[in-house]
Amino acid sequence: MDAPQSKPKKFIDPTMLFRFEIPIRQHKLEWTGKGLALPETCRIASLGALSGRNNYADVRLAWDDTGIGIHVQVTGKKQLPWCRETRLDESDGFHLWLDTRCSPNIHRATAYCHRFLFMPSGGGPTRGRPVASLIEINRARANPKPVPPNTLQLKTLARQDGYELSGLIPAVAMTGFAPKDQSRLGFYFIVIDRELGWQTLSLGPEYPVAENPSLWAEADLVS
Repeated sequence: MDAPQSKPKKFIDPTMLFRFEIPIRQHKLEWTGKGLALPETCRIASLGALSGRNNYADVRLAWDDTGIGIHVQVTGKKQLPWCRETRLDESDGFHLWLDTRCSPNIHRATAYCHRFLFMPSGGGPTRGRPVASLIEINRARANPKPVPPNTLQLKTLARQDGYELSGLIPAVAMTGFAPKDQSRLGFYFIVIDRELGWQTLSLGPEYPVAENPSLWAEADLVS
């Protein structure tokens, strides 16, 4: 993954000193022709701001028995997003890591560890189609079950100073997803933007967050 434009100036990232527990609230995931709307109570703080990273996106997540829903609104842009279906690792968009078994002491991903990407564009012959994809995690010991085409849902809306996207990850797309039995998840995200930099949940690219689950936070699926 390319280095972001904005980097913290501290030698040690302050978020490295804490083990964060993030609540993800239960909310009925009603998918419509306009995508998914989530209330302000579902907003997830970007703790990477403690390290001086940009904070330009409103990130919201929710869950119910059918899966996990996301809503992201990016503002402050003057350029179009840089998205390429052939270069998913480097593309602008919302990158989300989930470990459905919440194993905070492992350093290499297992079959329960997932990396999803939601891009506002980049697909199709003209690169104008939004893209949702499950990406393999580097150095993983095993990979989750493949996600059949069109399983992940995504809607995007272009705005004058950015974009808005909503996505739905059905339960069948997450190996081991069983919120009634396993209400804690390993959890991490990055909003990548070549113009605005990286907005991170916690640690930044100075650490191997893309492949090391021990560096992720923990999410608690709460009612």
